[in-house]
Amino acid sequence: MDVGITLPGFGQDHLAHARHAEDLGLESLWHGDHLIPMNPFLDSTLVLASVAAATSRIKLGFGVMVVALRPPAWTAKQVATLQHLSGDRVLLGVGSGGDAHGEAAWRAVDVPFAQRGKRTDAALDVLPGLVRGTPVALHGAQVVLSPGATMPPLLVGGGGTAALRRAARYGDHWYPAFVPGAAIAAGVARLTALAEEFGRPRPGVTVGVGVALGDVPASAVDRRVKGMTDYGVPEEAAREVIVTGTPAQAAERFAALAEAGADRIVAMPFTEDRFRQAELVAAAAAAG
Repeated sequence: MDVGITLPGFGQDHLAHARHAEDLGLESLWHGDHLIPMNPFLDSTLVLASVAAATSRIKLGFGVMVVALRPPAWTAKQVATLQHLSGDRVLLGVGSGGDAHGEAAWRAVDVPFAQRGKRTDAALDVLPGLVRGTPVALHGAQVVLSPGATMPPLLVGGGGTAALRRAARYGDHWYPAFVPGAAIAAGVARLTALAEEFGRPRPGVTVGVGVALGDVPASAVDRRVKGMTDYGVPEEAAREVIVTGTPAQAAERFAALAEAGADRIVAMPFTEDRFRQAELVAAAAAAG
């Protein structure tokens, strides 16, 4: 199983964290995408571009890009450019935008919040062709972006029915976060049926999990649970999906997710000792 880790949203040295994760042998680095988030967050595309210049092997993931906030052509231009800058290391996670962040970002760019799902699908219809530099019809005209690039693997975020259907139709991976193993297994079964409906192979599964390994105060976990409940996750589910304990215990949790159908784990540390957390996550990956 591949194991990656998220970068800090803001306030820490992203390049040092990126080099550290690469040196530890982790498979991928991930950064979220928020215009007006609950907490300060740097722009995902610029963060990953800077990280691309500071690393050479580790993959670079959007976790996840809210494509409906942007014109599809600009999204494709940024993704293609990042592929060139990184040497084809991009993992393009996409999502339609969650309810927890509200409508502020959508109002700021004059995009109707209620149309985010429809606009996400419309973007995914044209994004691969635009990234590759092939002719694509947009607003009544043929558009060709240059230079074209390799279309990166597409991961569709979200745990609901619409996300599963979108993943089956467009995705190379389904990318839920903070989801119990039983829900992963049920989602994989549904994803298999939907992929058959669309005549496509069943996408792989990347799972995001909150981690706090080693000697972590219970108060830190409680704060994280509170943050997740504010995000709309029920408290019982929030406590179930957080991974704590030793690297060996984390490896067991990762293995259980693999048994449920996951191919990749994205560890999301939520304590301040992020360098140490990366080391413990790498140890868990090695133990598995």
